[in-house]
Amino acid sequence: MKIGFIGLGNVGGKLAESLLRNKFDLTVRDLDKNLIEDFKIRGAKVVNTAKKLAEKVDLVITCLPSPKICAEVMEAEDGVINGLSKNKIWLEMSTTDESEVKRLGKLVKEKNAQPLDGPVSGGCHRAATGNIAIFVGGERNAFEKILPALITMGRKVLHTGELGSATVLKVITNYLASTHLVALGEAWTVAKKSNLDLSKVYKGIAVSSGNSFVHETESQVILNGSYNINFTMDLALKDTGLFNNLAKKLNANLEISPLIVKIFKDGEKKYGSRAWSSMIVKRMEDLNNIDFRADGFPDELIDKEQEERGYEI
Repeated sequence: MKIGFIGLGNVGGKLAESLLRNKFDLTVRDLDKNLIEDFKIRGAKVVNTAKKLAEKVDLVITCLPSPKICAEVMEAEDGVINGLSKNKIWLEMSTTDESEVKRLGKLVKEKNAQPLDGPVSGGCHRAATGNIAIFVGGERNAFEKILPALITMGRKVLHTGELGSATVLKVITNYLASTHLVALGEAWTVAKKSNLDLSKVYKGIAVSSGNSFVHETESQVILNGSYNINFTMDLALKDTGLFNNLAKKLNANLEISPLIVKIFKDGEKKYGSRAWSSMIVKRMEDLNNIDFRADGFPDELIDKEQEERGYEI
């Protein structure tokens, strides 16, 4: 299978590296010439347009920062859609909007190609080792055709149902992660003001009913003070906004979600759109004139698990 990958950023670059490392026939496209050159040196093929990439490969993967950018890459005159033809597959791995995935999916189908949405979850450190989780929505036969690539990029792969279902699930999980992060800011505040040993608090939460994936990962770089989660405030705000907008569209009356959006907007205003998203807890540090530092925690997350061949769950 020939694979084309568009978008070599924090997550996309690591997913594409897993494919290259495992000897897939890979063609790449990105606006950053340095990223392109790095992949070229290591054996990837390079093209000048998304259209040419789509013409040359069986599977086109996009992993881009926003629905707007993805639409531009897909629908431009020299974009992906104009390079698609019968039996080719498009896999949207960006975190995006369900209605947008379905809209673009309809255009893909008009080319007799097959659309899938396949967002990932688990953090950049797990994307780097091929141990991240992948949700995939769309036709089962298309999913099965690209399963070898999916279980190379990720460890646990879930077929969620029809096109767009994976995107909805991803938006839900990102909302939960953002909510856990905001709650951790308040938990660390109370722990600090209670003069507890924060290293022991970390361990205590990790073995308790209050534990979460966000605590096990992001609390480490919070306690270190680097906050380096490799995910930025603007992306967190995009994701919380996607969830909140979906709830509005569904006429779902929610209480916490609008507050989470408000909190992340304030975080972006205070620390900047490119600040690490885990810095949202710094609002509590600043408000209470404290910090959450503790010794022995890393300044960046590294997945210490060995890379393993993935599987469908």
